[in-house]
Amino acid sequence: MDPIILASSSPRRQEILTSLGIPFQVVLPDFDEKIPDDIETEDAPEYLASRKVSAVAHALSSGAEIPWILGADTMILSGKKLYGKPKDPDEAVRFLTELQGKTHKVLTGLALYNGNIHYVSNRTAVTKVTFAKMSKEEIDWYVSTGEWHGAAGGYRIQGLASCFIKKIDGTSSNVVGLPIFELYDMLREQGYSLIK
Repeated sequence: MDPIILASSSPRRQEILTSLGIPFQVVLPDFDEKIPDDIETEDAPEYLASRKVSAVAHALSSGAEIPWILGADTMILSGKKLYGKPKDPDEAVRFLTELQGKTHKVLTGLALYNGNIHYVSNRTAVTKVTFAKMSKEEIDWYVSTGEWHGAAGGYRIQGLASCFIKKIDGTSSNVVGLPIFELYDMLREQGYSLIK
């Protein structure tokens, strides 16, 4: 099985690749994560995933053979507002206060570069997540656990936030940050087999 370059520092994405038995190495992309005004809101994660792949491809030594590069970006969409990772506890409190008691979409954009044919395929996975109503005390308690750190929308579904998740419509691996079905489907389409 060919190794894949993962253009992400996310421990959750690394855990998922490991669970699938996919050999990988992490190369962190260095690029401006600003989203241009002409990009549709729901296309933003896929745009950023593609930019991560491009940044890593250009950072590798010239003449190097580049096999596979995987980029992923997860964002929360509530109404017309996108939520990334909170920068501090106060912003995490604000995010959760705005998300509690409502249904939002978790969008994960994927970009997969196939070095054999010099082709990038893209996909976006969408999962709807419904939060129960949360009191101020519950939000403050959750933020005090530190789980918000580095998580889109300020919560981790696989952790204590599951206490407040009333309903999930779609794949939970997408909410974790790497939708397994979509990833497998993309790999299979490109001739990358997980079957040894």
